[in-house]
Amino acid sequence: MIGQTAPVGARTATYAAALNEALREEMQRDPRVFCIGEDIAVWGGGGVYGVTKGLVEEFGVGRVRDTPISEEAIVGMSVGAAAAGLRPVAEIMYSDFLALAMDPLVNQAAKMHYMFGGQASVPMVVRSNSGAPGGKAAQHSQSLEAWFMHVPGLKVVTPATPFDAKGLLKSSIRDPNPVIFLEHKRLYQTKGEVPEIEYLVPLGRADIKRIGRDVTIVSNQTMVLKALEAADDLSLSGIEAEIVDVRTLKPVDMETILESVRKTSRLIVAHEANVFAGWGAEIVARVAEVGFELLDAPMMRVGAKDSPIPYSEPLEMAILPDKDALVAAARAVVAY
Repeated sequence: MIGQTAPVGARTATYAAALNEALREEMQRDPRVFCIGEDIAVWGGGGVYGVTKGLVEEFGVGRVRDTPISEEAIVGMSVGAAAAGLRPVAEIMYSDFLALAMDPLVNQAAKMHYMFGGQASVPMVVRSNSGAPGGKAAQHSQSLEAWFMHVPGLKVVTPATPFDAKGLLKSSIRDPNPVIFLEHKRLYQTKGEVPEIEYLVPLGRADIKRIGRDVTIVSNQTMVLKALEAADDLSLSGIEAEIVDVRTLKPVDMETILESVRKTSRLIVAHEANVFAGWGAEIVARVAEVGFELLDAPMMRVGAKDSPIPYSEPLEMAILPDKDALVAAARAVVAY
C-alpha cells in the first residue's frame, strides 16, 4: 500500500500514547480484553515504558493485572485465558525475556488451533519491546523477530510509527490468533499524527513510506526512520530510494515488496537484528525465488554485526546499522 498514514490535520501523539489509546479503546469495546504483566498496574504505574499508564484506574485490577516475575507464568496464564474465551494482552518487560516463555508460546499458543482441529483458538497478544536503546547491554537489547517468524501459528508485528502502532495493536487484539507485537525502545517517545477517529491497520500489509525509482529499501521499526533519513541524503546525489515499511513480518506482504522491486530493480533489506539469519534473509530468498529476473544488481542486507550488544553506548552504536550504512549500500547497488 502507498502512503497509508494519518490524514492531514490529525493530532500529534507519541508512540507510547498511541499504544495506550489502542489498549483503552479495545478494553472499552470488548469486556473480554484484559492486560497482564509485571508492574503494569498498581506497582509499576503503567509498565517500564508507561504504555498501560492510567488503565488500572479506569478498568480496575481485575482487567489490568500485576503478576509475579515469571514470564512463563504470564504467557501460560494468557494462553489458558485465551483458550477459555478471553482476549489477554500480555506485556513482557523486554523481548529478551521471552526466552523464558517459549514453551507456552511456541508449543501451546502457536499449535493449539491446529492440534484441536480448529475447535480451539488462542486470541492473545504478547506485547514486548525489541532493539538496543542505549546502554542496556546484551540481555535487554536484542532484536529477535526471526525466532517467532519461524513458528507456524504465530503472527509477528513490528510497527515503526505512532499511527501504525495504534492501528496494528487494535487489529492484533481483534485477531483470533496469537500475535507477537514487538515495539522498539527508541520509538516510545517519537511523535506522529494519529487520528482521533477510530481506525485499524490490517495485519499483513506493508506500507510505502516514500516513493522512489532507483532502489527499494525494505525495513521495519527504527530502521524505517533511518532509511527515510538515508533517502533524503541519497536524493541530493540524484538517487531516489523507495522505502517500504514491512510492518507485519508474518504474514509478510511480498506483493508490495515485489511490486516495488519491479519498479526499482534493486533491493536492500535493513533491520537492527544481526544480518546472519535475520528476517531480511527470508525476504531476499523469496525475491530470489519468484522475482530474480526483476533484479539489475545483487540484493543486499544491512543489519547489526554478529555480536552481543555491548553495554558501552559507543560500542553499541559501532555494531548497529545506521543511516550511513544504508547510504553506502544504496550507492553500491545503484552503481553496480
